[in-house]
Amino acid sequence: MDYYSIATVLIVISAVFGYINVRFLKLPSTIGLMLVTIVFTLAVLGLSYFDDTLLEKEKELILSIDFKTVLLDIMLSFLLFAGALHTNFQQLKIHKKPIIAFATLGTVVSTFLSGGVIYFLLQILGFDVAFIYCLLFGALISPTDPIAVLGIMKKVGAPKKLEIKIVGESLFNDGVGVVIFLTIYQIAKGGVDISAFEISKLFLIEVIGGLGLGLILGWLTFKLLKSIDDYDTEVILTLALVMGGTLLAQRLHVSAPLAMVTAGLLIGTEKVRKSSMSEVTELYLDKFWELIDVLLNAVLFVMIGMEILVLTFESTYLLAGFIAVPLLLLSRYISLLLPVKLYAKKLDFVPKTGLIMTWGGLRGGISIALALSLTQNMERELFLVITYIVVVFSILIQGLTVGKLIKKYTFKES
Repeated sequence: MDYYSIATVLIVISAVFGYINVRFLKLPSTIGLMLVTIVFTLAVLGLSYFDDTLLEKEKELILSIDFKTVLLDIMLSFLLFAGALHTNFQQLKIHKKPIIAFATLGTVVSTFLSGGVIYFLLQILGFDVAFIYCLLFGALISPTDPIAVLGIMKKVGAPKKLEIKIVGESLFNDGVGVVIFLTIYQIAKGGVDISAFEISKLFLIEVIGGLGLGLILGWLTFKLLKSIDDYDTEVILTLALVMGGTLLAQRLHVSAPLAMVTAGLLIGTEKVRKSSMSEVTELYLDKFWELIDVLLNAVLFVMIGMEILVLTFESTYLLAGFIAVPLLLLSRYISLLLPVKLYAKKLDFVPKTGLIMTWGGLRGGISIALALSLTQNMERELFLVITYIVVVFSILIQGLTVGKLIKKYTFKES
């Protein structure tokens, strides 16, 4: 299928499934979309025992999409910029130290803990998998995706100081997690010298380079916005920032996600907005990026639901996936303990912040995209099944129940 046909089919499916969710299920959009897509795909699989025409068409569609490239190289920059643009920068500054600790130290610790527990689990189940490949899995499963849970937190009136921690952690740990994964991936392939210096250099170039590029591009865009008063041109300038900035980051081999988060935060600050945009420009800019965010998320979660068709259904793979769910939740909880203990009293955290962030730290498309990028000798099929089970549990079970958890522990403050 050509690109236009693929995009058309995905958007039509997203629109139809979105309507079904809003009209009948009334679930948060991302959760509802993925649930409807999974049910539809399973129904198609059942129907295939009588007539496999629809199944073959759906397989043709999903196999035509390079999920990793579409998400990591294209969609992720748009999603992170849109998220950063609408993040309260003042609240982010107040909580910057724990957010940085969650996104860096927490992600690194989670990578090694998750990789370690999966390694021992697979050994017990009889899989002979090298530790470095389990570490790769730890890196791809550690980034969180709060898209689904943010709407729930707003509905239950979650305290801003809790919301900003989950938003801030996610914005930065997506970028950090991808960098950690790519670093370990090169080591696993034998692409770099496995020395602490080389690993640190590769990591720092990606991270610091991404942050620096984002600051430069954000500042240049701010200057351009400030020099004119024409809302349509100004919106196009931000679009050019994301598309051109992503391409430049890829050419410079620095982190595009971190660059877009940094640029989005800079453009979204109240000071920059008031000094460079009219009220009309602000309105159009916000509405444009909200629409981009909603559209891309709808397509993303439909694609996640359809990825079930590329899984290898083996009983031992499924068993490993189901056992991995509680082990990975425990690993995430432990990885958050130190930052929570360090800053809990100083910044007056809400009760059970670690527990809420553990259950509210949903895994999403990034984890699946990274799992799809593994090679066959890295146990791709096994880790893809485990990842998919973790992501589906995360979005459908954790996503639908985290609101109750937030209400239970923060009701008095909200």
